[in-house]
Amino acid sequence: MKPFIICEHVDFGYENHDAVRNLDLELWPGDYLCVVGENGSGKSTLVKGLLGLLKPTGGRLFVSEELKKGGIGYLPQQTAAQRDFPATVYEVVLSGTLGRMGNRPFYSTAERRLAQKNLERLGILDLKDHCYRELSGGQQQRVLIARALCATDQLLLLDEPITGLDPAAIQDFYRLIRKLNRQYRIGILMVSHDIRNVIDQADRILHLRQTVLYNGPAAEYAGSQAARIFLGERENE
Repeated sequence: MKPFIICEHVDFGYENHDAVRNLDLELWPGDYLCVVGENGSGKSTLVKGLLGLLKPTGGRLFVSEELKKGGIGYLPQQTAAQRDFPATVYEVVLSGTLGRMGNRPFYSTAERRLAQKNLERLGILDLKDHCYRELSGGQQQRVLIARALCATDQLLLLDEPITGLDPAAIQDFYRLIRKLNRQYRIGILMVSHDIRNVIDQADRILHLRQTVLYNGPAAEYAGSQAARIFLGERENE
């Protein structure tokens, strides 16, 4: 088994400014990594770099052939317009297979079966014919994860996924992601500000402030200098 992604002294940025500098990182199949840091610390820039939307301005980035073929299932932050999208749950989930269609104008039987499989996997088959915009925030997140899994079941990249969710929906979301990771061995890379919860959820923490302040086991993060400073600053906000 080889890493999905290897960053060796990688810089990501725009024009003459690098928002992420000297990043060393390995992301393996089945990893559960949470990226934390203050606003402006480079988290969004890192996401764009790993998605291939930004090329490194320095260092070397390796992406496995397996990941290149399968791609990354990306769940961005939702806008108000996206939450109000007038389509059925099934239509939203099925649209995750668009990258598999090539030049075909219609979905194949295999793609429809994949959408059905992920509706079942996410426990939302009974919502199949419901309108997406009429769902709760937690239900919408399940739909979007099912959609992302129709693109790939190798690696999910989740960008601030609990924004706008109530406390019960947040805990339900974490249970779901942990199940996908442990039971189905789907790799998870999550950008989150919910630091106290992700310490208990993730296997590894990457703390950015342009450069890496911490990269290691989640169980050891709370005792690190980076965590003490970060958590102390947040409590004083």
